[in-house]
Amino acid sequence: MKHFALIGAAGYIAPRHMKAIQETGNHLVAAYDPNDSVGIIDSYFPEADFFTEFERFDRHLEKLRRSGTKVDYVSICSPNYLHDAHIRFALRNGAHAICEKPIVLNPWNIDLLRELEAESSHRVYTILQLRLHPAIIALKKKYEHYQGPALDVDLEYVTSRGRWYDHSWKGDVSKSGGIATNIGIHFFDMLAWIFGDPDPNAPMGGVEVEVDTMSDHTASGTLSFAKAKVKWMLSIDAAMVPEQAKSKGQRTWRRILVDGQEIEFSEGFTDLHTASYRDILEGRGFGLADAKRSVEIAAKIREGNHSQSFGMSSNDFQ
Repeated sequence: MKHFALIGAAGYIAPRHMKAIQETGNHLVAAYDPNDSVGIIDSYFPEADFFTEFERFDRHLEKLRRSGTKVDYVSICSPNYLHDAHIRFALRNGAHAICEKPIVLNPWNIDLLRELEAESSHRVYTILQLRLHPAIIALKKKYEHYQGPALDVDLEYVTSRGRWYDHSWKGDVSKSGGIATNIGIHFFDMLAWIFGDPDPNAPMGGVEVEVDTMSDHTASGTLSFAKAKVKWMLSIDAAMVPEQAKSKGQRTWRRILVDGQEIEFSEGFTDLHTASYRDILEGRGFGLADAKRSVEIAAKIREGNHSQSFGMSSNDFQ
């Protein structure tokens, strides 16, 4: 049994991590969040210690380590802009990091983390759960050796959010990365994984990014990959949900068309975090190199650069 600590216990995604820790037969020993609305912990690990001050959380992990209860993994569900700092914290404490996406906001943050990871004896993992979805795996296999003309792909994703969104860290571009990063990052990873260069370490010069619209609530544009040209639209505006979904009381809409054929993947999301944890605990899992391409794409979209290819450097975003 492995010991886990959790950073960011009050957020939307944290319960999926608690469930994954529990379902893989492991134990959450400590959690931290500056907000104390964390009663969900009782459903999974009521005996876990909880802190609203990071310094006390840090001190507690050190105390556990010195008493023989070493934390093996730190699960990170904090606001996006804090991910790299919390990953560094995990590595300094002699633990593996499991970080929600986006793993960081900027590509050069990944470069530094790869250096720190190489200096330590521990790994940095991220959750790229769409790569574990059966329908997405089947799509990947279908086009794995495709060499024909660029496929026409349409991606639409609307996940309605209320007025609270603009007043939270998610509505602050400097903290969340904006709409394309916050809700689009897992789709960009999926698209690059299926239709992009198969080498995760290859330079990104072949990917073209074009941004058509960009607002606080909606973004759209085109991505050109090695195998496909993708028209994408992302939104948190409930008005963007099509009538066919509204009539059923749905506030979320997702659709992917590949050369006019719809890919059905609305089901099968429930246990993907647990599957991700199992892979990590068995020595697999997705790491920094896997995550970099989607971070590059989202960063380029955020900057609103039109029809530009990239290999990126930090100078692109200063």
